[in-house]
Amino acid sequence: MPQTILLASDHAAIELKAALADWLRAEGHEVRDLGPETADRVDYPDYGYKLATAVAADDTAVGIALCGSGIGISIAVNRVAGCRCALVNEPLSAALAREHNDANVIAMGARLTGIDMAKACVSAFLATPFGGGRHGPRVEKLSNPPA
Repeated sequence: MPQTILLASDHAAIELKAALADWLRAEGHEVRDLGPETADRVDYPDYGYKLATAVAADDTAVGIALCGSGIGISIAVNRVAGCRCALVNEPLSAALAREHNDANVIAMGARLTGIDMAKACVSAFLATPFGGGRHGPRVEKLSNPPA
């Protein structure tokens, strides 16, 4: 089923972002590329925050965050309330991020994940629904950390 997918990266992941965007559009998804548009050096937190803010504002959208390792941009996304970003590098982690954690963003590292594995991760993420049940209260705790 077609979904709205938001993508953002830093300069290190611009080629992976473009390849995923083209593939996702060919699969019939609505894709919004939040930048950057060139390979000029940028700071991954800026694009992580931009993606997270957009995903948090649209409960029908999911996000894909990319940087060299995936680590930095995933940290940035998780700083924004309403986002649950999981760093994944294989399809099982991507599926479990959705099923157990109701992740609405996945992050990957362009220097660590090839295009075929990235597509497999995205496919698993998009195909897996949140499991609910015992996972619901845990996800609620993620959204409401203790003071």
